[in-house]
Amino acid sequence: MTCPNKPQIDTKLIDTITNFLAQYGSSGLKQALQLYKDSQQEYICRTKTSISKLHISDIYYMEIQEHQITIYTQHGTYHKYGTLNNELNSLSTYGFIKCAQNRIVSLNKIRTINCTDIILINGTKIHMSKRYALTTITAFSGSKK
Repeated sequence: MTCPNKPQIDTKLIDTITNFLAQYGSSGLKQALQLYKDSQQEYICRTKTSISKLHISDIYYMEIQEHQITIYTQHGTYHKYGTLNNELNSLSTYGFIKCAQNRIVSLNKIRTINCTDIILINGTKIHMSKRYALTTITAFSGSKK
């Protein structure tokens, strides 16, 4: 008979966590939990006529032309009015960095950096300006994959 106020122990879960900690340590667990938390965060894309909720982890990059921001995601392209600096201010804590005067990119979506080209995990190639190259390469090489 089970007691309704006493929690049941899930031994499979305990074994899984124990094995994970043995392999990756507590810092690995903290990193995994942070990645999970970040993947659940939402980005609100507002226009005059619509509002869309996007998972921040689905965003590859954003670029701006004359205050018109284009957001490239795993599920399509979105447009909104604004400034890239405002977008970067809200997204930098999720691993976004400015790679050109008119573009920010998610470090988690970069596969390779080759000279001034950034190749994303979906195969898209975007340009990185020389002005932002060192900062972008340093952030990418230090980002946790």
